Amino acid sequence: MDSSFSQAAATSAAPSGDKADGLRSSLSVDILVYLAIILVLLGAWQISRMGWVEPGSDLGYWTGVAGAAMMVLLFSYPLRKHFRFARNWGPVKGWLMVHMVLGVCGPGLILVHSNFRVGSLNAAMALYSMLAVAVSGVIGRFIYARINRGLHGEMAELRDLQVRAGLEEADARSRLSFAPETEARLQAFGKSVLEARPGWSTYVRQVLWLPVQQWRTYRFCVSDLHHTLGLLAQKENWSSSERLMRERQASKLVLKYLHAVTRVAQFTAYERLFSLWHVAHIPFVYLLVICAVVHVISVYAY
Repeated sequence: MDSSFSQAAATSAAPSGDKADGLRSSLSVDILVYLAIILVLLGAWQISRMGWVEPGSDLGYWTGVAGAAMMVLLFSYPLRKHFRFARNWGPVKGWLMVHMVLGVCGPGLILVHSNFRVGSLNAAMALYSMLAVAVSGVIGRFIYARINRGLHGEMAELRDLQVRAGLEEADARSRLSFAPETEARLQAFGKSVLEARPGWSTYVRQVLWLPVQQWRTYRFCVSDLHHTLGLLAQKENWSSSERLMRERQASKLVLKYLHAVTRVAQFTAYERLFSLWHVAHIPFVYLLVICAVVHVISVYAY
């Protein structure tokens, strides 16, 4: 039983290559996007403090034009995605990447153009609406990545996730039979999470609190496994390295199941939040377009 547990847990602990690559790719792109936003903001702030660019100068003017052009080009992605005549304009993957780059660099150039200051009401409205669209875009990117397979993959299927969670549960129950306390914790976690009553309070809790709940359950399970495997190690006369290896394998098995259950529970929550995000994001975009047009007209008129 001991050798079969060790071999089975080791096999189960390693996710499939495609799935692991997709998760790593999505996480890596998330990190790069957030780092790029931080670097652009710091760079724009530093340039504004040095006084290199003034809104009324030629450099300031063309910096604003470049930033505005990037914001206009942002609309090329929804054109490619939603309109039939644009569906042959290359893969969506490349368009989304360009959309993200423009969404980071465009606002950065506008901030450099404005020197983080507003001199009139229409300029203030244009700047704040742009920041609202940019922040909304970052939030939308975060939610979007959690209902898709990787950065540019197709929509994940709730049924597929449920099947995966069921397989993980069967895996965990068959291979953790030596640790009944851990089994009980996993079953209680799955029941409380997957049988929660649908509603916005549940969705918010699943997004904000469920990761904490998952981490706490994992820590309790690791503690249980440490105690149980310690007793087995004494009984079977295992070496310390063998015991540590078995603890790691069992812990990975627990983490896989908890992650699968959490994904199933959060999927519907993120879908609802994504639909709500669309409702809020579109008015911000319209407001940005109106304010930008008014600002440009005002600059040329006065």
